[in-house]
Amino acid sequence: MPTKKKKKAPRARDAAIIFSASAFMVLGALALASALCRLDSGTTKTVSAAPERPAPSAGEPPRIVDTGPVVAQERPDGNGRPAAKSKGTLVFVIDDAGHNEWQLQPFLDLPFPVTIAVLPGLPHTSGAAANVKASGKELLLHQPMEAIGGLDPGPGAIRSDMDDATIRSVMRRNIAQVPGAVGINNHMGSRATSDVRVMSTVLDEASAEGLYFLDSLTISDSVVHSVASLMRQSTWERSVFLDNTPDKASILHYIAEGTKIAEKRGYAVMIGHVWSAELAQTLADLYPQLMEQGFSLSTISRIMMDTDDDDDIGD
Repeated sequence: MPTKKKKKAPRARDAAIIFSASAFMVLGALALASALCRLDSGTTKTVSAAPERPAPSAGEPPRIVDTGPVVAQERPDGNGRPAAKSKGTLVFVIDDAGHNEWQLQPFLDLPFPVTIAVLPGLPHTSGAAANVKASGKELLLHQPMEAIGGLDPGPGAIRSDMDDATIRSVMRRNIAQVPGAVGINNHMGSRATSDVRVMSTVLDEASAEGLYFLDSLTISDSVVHSVASLMRQSTWERSVFLDNTPDKASILHYIAEGTKIAEKRGYAVMIGHVWSAELAQTLADLYPQLMEQGFSLSTISRIMMDTDDDDDIGD
């Protein structure tokens, strides 16, 4: 009788199955090890805490009200050691430049970042803007706006009875007078900043020109933030006026209020005026003490750039 041949295929199939199973086990082990490494790396990375700010409602863009960078984060110094944590960032904005040069100069001489807001249509508008840029300070257009009670905001003002096209035209003329400006804040404007239509046009034009808007908050009923939220834009707001009472003792009191806000929120925007006789010297005298206390001094545009850089690198 012929001898039956033995079948070898099942053994080959068994070997293939064993090999495949082993391969899957190895790949699974490698994947698990990789995941554990990623998890371990994530737990050791320092995550900077965000400063306190009102939580946005659903679908609402974050409100940047006196907003700034994550000032409490640690960054290595030149020797690779963690740098000391900042107690907060202070932004000093000086309004009403353009009437003359002598009131402005002491603020240009300050040895730290300062923002200068220049009024349009004045005898020294052009010179003030040029000097601000030459000094390395931050330049704003101090846009006059209609006030309640008939107060005159000065030349180049935006009024609530203007149509949208006129508002845009006025803003463009004023912006052209302060070349190099990075933002706009309102001069007076208690009526204009309460008008939804007016502020919608102002914010849209500012955005089109690539300028941020700082609300001086000359009235508590300002609609700037709510309008900006509907337009999905971000705005800034004043924290403290420094010279409602322009004597040195009062200025020191207002600065102390600002530092408390900065410690709580991470930042504070404090507005003063070039005509305050005590303000520039008070800031110069106080500067070393503020640094020793752990505060940093900056500008809104620098804060915005730092925040963008942090977002880019994922801190």
